[in-house]
Amino acid sequence: MIFKAVGDSRPYPDHSFVTSRDWADVAPRQVRLDELVTTKTTLDLSALLAEDSTFFGDLFPHVVQWRGTMYLEDGLHRAVRTALHQRSVMHARVLVLED
Repeated sequence: MIFKAVGDSRPYPDHSFVTSRDWADVAPRQVRLDELVTTKTTLDLSALLAEDSTFFGDLFPHVVQWRGTMYLEDGLHRAVRTALHQRSVMHARVLVLED
């Protein structure tokens, strides 16, 4: 099992973090893949295989922690690439939302 669960939506409230600049103040930390719930059910294969997939975006995936669950909001291709390299941990920016 790669992820805790596969979801198809963002069940948490809007957090107003849209651009990479918004996320830049959230320090990256290690997260385990098996603790993440995805917010997308499909993966863009071209993003997974692209050598420069982070060239125009944030280097770190975006995770939202809400009600004790960590949701992978952006960076599914990076998480899958991590799993394909047989690693169970990756660095991500984790935004903690209060209830």
